[in-house]
Amino acid sequence: MTFPEQKTDQFNTLGLPHKDATVAHPPRLRLRVTAAAESIIRSGHPWLFASSVRDQNREGNLGELAVIYDRADRFLGIGLFDPDSPLRVRMLHVGKPLTLDDAWWQMRLEETMARRRTLFDSQTDGWRWICGESDGWPGLALDRYKGVLVLKLYTAAWLPRIEQFTSLFQSVFHPDGIVLRLSRNIQEKAKEFGVRDGQVIFGKELDGPVIFQENGIQFEADVVRGQKTGFFLDQRENRRRVELLSQGRDVLNAFSYSGGFSLYAARGGARAVTDLDISAHAIESARRNFALNQAIPQIARCRHVTLQGDVFAWLERNTTQLFDLIILDPPSLAKREAERAGAIRAYGTLVASAIKSLRKGGVLVAASCSAHVSAPEFFEAVRLAAERSGRGFTEIETTGHPPDHPSTFPEATYLKSIYLKSL
Repeated sequence: MTFPEQKTDQFNTLGLPHKDATVAHPPRLRLRVTAAAESIIRSGHPWLFASSVRDQNREGNLGELAVIYDRADRFLGIGLFDPDSPLRVRMLHVGKPLTLDDAWWQMRLEETMARRRTLFDSQTDGWRWICGESDGWPGLALDRYKGVLVLKLYTAAWLPRIEQFTSLFQSVFHPDGIVLRLSRNIQEKAKEFGVRDGQVIFGKELDGPVIFQENGIQFEADVVRGQKTGFFLDQRENRRRVELLSQGRDVLNAFSYSGGFSLYAARGGARAVTDLDISAHAIESARRNFALNQAIPQIARCRHVTLQGDVFAWLERNTTQLFDLIILDPPSLAKREAERAGAIRAYGTLVASAIKSLRKGGVLVAASCSAHVSAPEFFEAVRLAAERSGRGFTEIETTGHPPDHPSTFPEATYLKSIYLKSL
């Protein structure tokens, strides 16, 4: 089979303008895919796997733009190429042919920003600007913490473009600094590009956590070494719901990390909040966050207790302390598909143990961030554990992703929460 003739353009194989447009460069990387992949791509799914590639005109380089053609040699789309990953191409555009030049990237960023401009007021200066594939930036996230941006990469395909997008984000956002965070699977590859996880790629080195505010509550974010990009921005809406449920209650925040749910509960009028986490570092962070917010009267009045320990073990052996509101927000219990069944059982065990520590009339909030466990599977595990407890429960609501963390295809959907009230 032959590919359509490659037209000469002013862009190199990375999609960037040549300093000298007359310099010869290799033909655009062109792929032809299976019939099934054609349908999947046309439906809007952003991933093309290596097993779906039928023909390729030459070897491709990491991060270059690959043009995808259908079986009739018609343009299908264009995306970022990774020769070493089973996920071979992450789609950037599907439809009519176009050039992905600097103006196109600028336009895409402006479109992404426009979706968030009305979401937050002056009481919040921490949110997600770019949410990967669901915003048209596959494998890339960009979070704001006051004046600092955190660029998180989940695919090595972006590594050759770090300088390009650092410049773009500087010109658009005018940040005080930009910190690079890398998923574990690409940290070794990043060394070839002279970068590392936690590196400040623009601005001055940070001398500690970044202090930002969310709905008027101050938090510290360890943007250099902390989990995710330094804070769990995706639970913002659930924290607000917890605040509305906390008046006069004794609250247990299990897997508390830096105390996000606890501070909202305290501002909501909780009598006492207990942070329980296995990490001493997380417990100390929660204490510092409470100290940051002593000017808020409700938080200053609330009794804050911290416990370091394994949540599963603590809940299982607890026979003396009862709570009116329990939040279960564990880290991902299924990081791969093979762990899905075990994670579902673990969620059921966790909920069953927590119910033993919940007072009559109390509220249980259970959350999951495991993408390999679907929302129906998670909700069923929680409901079944509640039913088997022998106590009556009414379901208040279920929730999903907040608006700055959109989910536009199944694999991107990870966050789900359910609220149950004991009768």
